[in-house]
Amino acid sequence: MSAAAELPELSARGLSRRFGAHAALDGIDLEVPRGSTFALLGANGAGKTTFLRIAAGLLLPSAGEVRIAGISAVEEPARVQRRIGYVMETSRLYPELRVRGLLRFLAAARGMPRGEREAAVERALERFGLGAVARRPIGNLSKGFQQRVSLAQAFLHDPPLVIVDEPTGGLDPLQRQEVQERLRALRGERTLLLSTHDLGEARALADRVAVLSAGRLVALGPADELLGHGDPLALFRAAGGGA
Repeated sequence: MSAAAELPELSARGLSRRFGAHAALDGIDLEVPRGSTFALLGANGAGKTTFLRIAAGLLLPSAGEVRIAGISAVEEPARVQRRIGYVMETSRLYPELRVRGLLRFLAAARGMPRGEREAAVERALERFGLGAVARRPIGNLSKGFQQRVSLAQAFLHDPPLVIVDEPTGGLDPLQRQEVQERLRALRGERTLLLSTHDLGEARALADRVAVLSAGRLVALGPADELLGHGDPLALFRAAGGGA
């Protein structure tokens, strides 16, 4: 095994981010093993989205660093972004475009070679069960299908790491179950980094979890150990609210 293959898919060291006087993240140290499904847990405002945006190279840290497979998200954001797929908490889709058309557009925008785009689009449609709605405008789809489109676009370039911010936020119970089943099917196939405030979702999907509170890491370990007994909500009460 090469030295590169032994690196964690993501590592954070001393990661901090301030917005004025407010510390959204405060000295985070953690690693996400390759091939794992890793959940960032925390109440709304705990710092989860800030962490994900820094990891994706979309936001600069105030101190510390994040590396994706050994690549600095600060020094080489373009290389990092080629290695990840990113699903934001609020879908940024074009409602007037049809599903297949959007995926074709995004494949081109990512710079994928012309000869590979169509096959990549078809794989993404099949993976997320979108074939039946491929010709429908995105704005006419249910929230559950729109989230599946968001997931599909993140997989177009077959990234080793997929980051999903609140994968089932705003979905009804049936839609939530469908999206969770799609994510569960990916376990072990690639590295998934999820953020959620839903304990049940973290238990259902994650191998390991990190709990953030007020921008600080308050717990880290296997999901079954941290969430499988006792009072997991006590982890959320370890500190006050964050951002």
